[in-house]
Amino acid sequence: MASKASPRSLIVAQTDPIRIVPLHLPKELTDPTPEVQASAAPPQLIYNGGPLLSAVEVFTIFWGSAWNTAPQQALMTTLNQFFDFVLTSELLDQLGEYSVPPYPIKHGKRTGTVVITTPAPRHVVSDTAIRHMLQQEISTNRALPSPGANTLYFVYLPPGVVVVQGGSRSCSAFCGYHDAINGQIFYAAMPYPNCSGCLGSLSVQDALTSTSSHELCEAITDAIPGQGWYDEANGEIGDICAWKTKKLGSYLVQLEWSNTSKTCS
Repeated sequence: MASKASPRSLIVAQTDPIRIVPLHLPKELTDPTPEVQASAAPPQLIYNGGPLLSAVEVFTIFWGSAWNTAPQQALMTTLNQFFDFVLTSELLDQLGEYSVPPYPIKHGKRTGTVVITTPAPRHVVSDTAIRHMLQQEISTNRALPSPGANTLYFVYLPPGVVVVQGGSRSCSAFCGYHDAINGQIFYAAMPYPNCSGCLGSLSVQDALTSTSSHELCEAITDAIPGQGWYDEANGEIGDICAWKTKKLGSYLVQLEWSNTSKTCS
């Protein structure tokens, strides 16, 4: 754990709506029947006036001592390299169609990384505990940047840890989510994919880069869930295209919904 310094003021958490990466399901269970497909209105993201992350600044947090040992240490390096690549890639370019004044969506950057070993995560970690850890580290740990208009903290949990949010458990109901604390601290929580529902047929690395890209694009376009670009029937930009993927460079990313082309791309 990085050295501590004098405290910065804490921002008290509130309960906000959450949007999740759903579990992977077989294609035959998720594809609509021709009849349903013909009658359903196409998705359409609507802007609701909330903030976007115009030039996102990602800071990665790896919670737990497991990230200091193999094989998680190598995975941590890969995830940081993934962000270094993807934040200046065509994935960010395609989000440009959702630019609105005063939030032109541009390339972003990764601003740093840290491993947090104290306090250690419990075997079951609530969203409240994640929020508390994040606020405490922002307040006391100078390795973390102060929250800004474009700051996005990605919190990765180690193997064997279950995350509970709103009464639902990771690997039972979701594979990741993003949210905002009091509209000021933007974060994503990424449980380790310990189950088939969060792996599908993917490797751990591919599952994490795919779900990370899902939450990244959603946080950029809907920083406070439901207040940015949102479809009341289908959710956020990544929810519409969940578990549809493509290779970008050497990394697997999720397709994202385009209002312009009316497809996942």
